[in-house]
Amino acid sequence: IGVFVRHIPVSSGELALYRAMMATGILGLYLLLTKQPLGLKSIGKELPLLLISGMAMGINWILLFEAYKYTTVSVATLSYYFAPVIVMMVCPLLFREKMGVRQILSFVMSTAGLVLITGTAGGGSSDLLGIAFGLGAAVLYATVMLLNKFIKGVAGLHRTFLQFVAAAAVLLPYVALTDGFTLGALDVSGWIYLLVVGLVHTGLAYCLYF
Repeated sequence: IGVFVRHIPVSSGELALYRAMMATGILGLYLLLTKQPLGLKSIGKELPLLLISGMAMGINWILLFEAYKYTTVSVATLSYYFAPVIVMMVCPLLFREKMGVRQILSFVMSTAGLVLITGTAGGGSSDLLGIAFGLGAAVLYATVMLLNKFIKGVAGLHRTFLQFVAAAAVLLPYVALTDGFTLGALDVSGWIYLLVVGLVHTGLAYCLYF
């Protein structure tokens, strides 16, 4: 996804908004065609957590897209995928899950790997800022994963659909109040990259995942 994002000349917030909107459309259409109603009664209790996790998802995308701008795609992605390590650290505190020798070794190795990446990414302020954005995105991605553990009454695909809706609802006023909307500036290749990111890398990918 990072390779495609670099060819879309819009702000990170605007790109995250379009990604959320297109993914919402794809997932909504899929749920409609497969006759999987949302079940609003069961969702009611989970709505606050769904909204918070959707907000975290939207901001997480903004930070990830910013990371791609300041450092290499590989370094940004590796920083971003420190999220599972964060989850592994927090789960013993929140859910009383035990960490065995294998988990502790994985944590040490992952942290050491991140330190090595930070030291060999070029050393410039731009690379360090990109890594910082990637780690910020990782924290929010981990937040989404942890919140999902508390959302028990909503199926995975329905949960993700509602999180996309919440993300779009949060990002829309943010984009309007900051950089504004610049879709008119996209050329044909920009539109193609944008559609691939929103429809394939997000909407279709989540349908396949669940």
